[in-house]
Order: sequence, then structure tokens, then C-alpha cells
Amino acid sequence: MEKAHFYHALKVVKEVCIGCTHCMNVCPTAAIRVKQGLADINKNACVDCGECLKVCPVNAIIVEQDDFSQIFNFKQRVALLPTVLLGQFPDDISEDQIYSVILDLGFTHVYEVDETVDVLTEATKLYMNKNHQDRPFISSFCPAIVRLIQVKFPALVEHIIRLKPVIDISALFYRKKLKDEGFPDDEIGIFYVTPCAAKIAAVKSPVGEDKSLIDGVINMDFIYNKVLLSIKQNRVIGTKYVLNRHMSRRSIGWTLTNGEASLYSGRCLAIDEIHNVIEVLEKLENEEISDVDFLELRACDHSCAGGVLSTENRFLAIERLRKRGDWYHQHKPAVLAEREIDSYRSYLLNNISVQKIEPRSIVRLDTDMMEAMKKMEKINRILKVLPGIDCGACGAPRCQALAEDVVQGKAKMTQCVFLQKMLTKEGLITPQESFDISENTWGVKRFEKKKRNVQ
Repeated sequence: MEKAHFYHALKVVKEVCIGCTHCMNVCPTAAIRVKQGLADINKNACVDCGECLKVCPVNAIIVEQDDFSQIFNFKQRVALLPTVLLGQFPDDISEDQIYSVILDLGFTHVYEVDETVDVLTEATKLYMNKNHQDRPFISSFCPAIVRLIQVKFPALVEHIIRLKPVIDISALFYRKKLKDEGFPDDEIGIFYVTPCAAKIAAVKSPVGEDKSLIDGVINMDFIYNKVLLSIKQNRVIGTKYVLNRHMSRRSIGWTLTNGEASLYSGRCLAIDEIHNVIEVLEKLENEEISDVDFLELRACDHSCAGGVLSTENRFLAIERLRKRGDWYHQHKPAVLAEREIDSYRSYLLNNISVQKIEPRSIVRLDTDMMEAMKKMEKINRILKVLPGIDCGACGAPRCQALAEDVVQGKAKMTQCVFLQKMLTKEGLITPQESFDISENTWGVKRFEKKKRNVQ
């Protein structure tokens, strides 16, 4: 049975929220309403892109993370790092310093997830050759985009590549490696350091899999601050971590825009920032775009470098990652030693697929087609009455959203302030009734404050 809704890492702190509508107006899936003077997130529509968090003027929207102390529930504690984490630090801080501090924090192993890029690239090429009729192929890299397609573009779900992202491949590899070394499964804890809220949600309620291979998620800004403080206070004496692997340029650039699209043949497009992605998906759905082989779609501006949990300016982070890639390329040994992961390649390729990804449309008005058509007709009739200026004063982002809410029994037409004025003028509702409707949307406290200011 399908779950009622997705897990969400983005939460509204009601004690802080002022009901300002900033979040409501930027939400790409119209998942936010203002009720009783507070932002309210529709869990079936939210995709955890983090746009709301970025615009909140009072920091009332937060990204939840697991309690860091839970890593100590395991004897073997693995920190899976996104390469973009290393791009957050100044040039004078080395990789081995960063890794050493992370070990000091309590982890027993550190691994960069983008080391498994080659495995996924190989599997993706095989997948596209085998399923060529499913063009255009859409990358499953960004969980916010996967959910966006599920809820807003359900007809395109079948185009999403059904392969694990590098995060899950790395978790699969490291768990298998430690089990082969003799450690029991229940002693192995794998934790991902995430640059965004969507990846937390993907771990807590994975799409295409029953259960995640990752035991917990830690926010990247939390780890960054811990590491930077330790280094600045000169608490790193020597290094506990010896870099014994060679990162390729494409592995380091994987999380950046065009990191995937540049690796495949044919017509491949790379689009970042969720509103840009929506525009492209609309064109694709309307068949305005054709002859596309592969789509790399990322919710954040400049991909993971612009993640909501990033601390560094995204352009500087990108520069650092490219410099890091150049350094590895210039210092590439004549003969690369076999990497540990290479001996697990067959195992990973055999376990890289995910189950069918199901659509979860928020647009569907009813399971019965005839009833859905009646509701659509009602929405169109309501829209002819509403002013069509999308002012948001009703607590919904647009007139279309209010009309849909009314038909679904989630709102009333009288929430529209223009209709309230018309009905008051005609004597159909009293001024007090009109005031009560607005007070129900915007909260008693807001009007009490205004009254005090007027007096």
C-alpha cells in the first residue's frame, strides 16, 4: 500500500513563523498555504527543494537532521561525504586535515561517495542501450527532481533512470566491504553528510526501494562548522588519514552542473535551479522538445554547490572543486593502483537497480474520471469569479490554487478578499463575518498588533 505522504526534512517552527507568504510564493509545487497566520506545508506536494528555507526572513523553516550522537550506537561508523563538502573549505585547508577531524569527531571510516561515479556511469550506459525506447532518459541524481516529477509531471515518471545514485552505491559498497572484513551487519552504521534537505528525505523514505542502506543523515553545515572550528583552534595534530586513492576529474565534477550530461553521447542537456527544470519539463510534457537523449536535472542553482546546507559561495566552491580536479589530473600516476572498489564492481552492478518508480500526482482531482471532469469544470467556473491577480491574500499562492482547494473541500471561496468586499457590499455577509474570515487565515495576533498600532 502506498504511503500517505513522503517524509520531509523541512519543518516550520510555528513559534517563529510570522506568516509572511515569502515561502508560499516561491514554492514550485504550490505546497504551502497560510492558515491561522502560519505557513502550512502540504506533505503530499512538498519535494524538499529548500526554496522556502532560502527566502524565509525569520529562519522559521529549518532542516531537521539526525542526532549526531546516534553514530555511537555502532562500532563501525562510516561517514559518507559528498565531494562538494571539500569545496566549502579555504584553499589552505587540506583534504587529509578535513578527513582527520571527521575521524576525531567519532567516525571510524571516511569515504567520498563520488568515488563510485565510474560504476554508475557504466551501469547507466548499459541501461540506456538496453532501454533505448524510453528516451529521453532522466537522471535520478537529484531526489527533489525525482519527487517533482512524481507529483507534478507523473506522465514522465517512466523516463527516470531506475538505478541507485552514487550515495546508495557507496553505502552498498562500504557495508559489503566491512561485512567481508568480518564485522556483523548490526555493528555497521553508515551516515551521509548532506548538502540538501531532499537527500535527507530520500534516505528516510526512499523512492524505488523499501529501505535505505544509510542509517542516518547529518547536515553539511553542521560538519563544516565542526571541522573548521577544530582546524582553526589547531586541534589537528598530524593526520590520522592517509589519502591512498586517486579521484578523477569527472568524479570531482559529478555534483556540479554538467557533471553527468558531459559523460554520455547523444543530445544531453544539463539544467539546474528548480524553476528552470519545471520550464523544461513542461516543454517536454507538451512535446515542444524532441530528440533529447539524456536530461541532467538539478533542483539547486549550480547543482550541489548551491545546496541549501552549503556555507560557501557556490561560485567559489565550484572554483575550488575544479582546481582540485586539475590537481588530481596533473598528479595522476603513470599506472593507477587497483582501487578497493574495483574488486566489488560486479557485486555493485548486480545490485544497482531500483524498483519501479510510481507517480504520485497532486493534480489528480479524483480517482473516478467522470468525477474528476466535473471537478475540473467547477474549478473553471470558480476561476471566472475570482479576480485572477494571484495576490495571495486568501492564504493560497494563486487563484488557481484557491479554486482547487475549494473543489477539494480544503478552502472556501469567501477567503478571497475581493469576494468578501463584494458580498459585504451586497449585504450577503456582515463586515464582522468578513473580518472573521481574514482573521482565520492570518491569525488573531496579527490583527491584535494592528489594532494596538492604530490606537
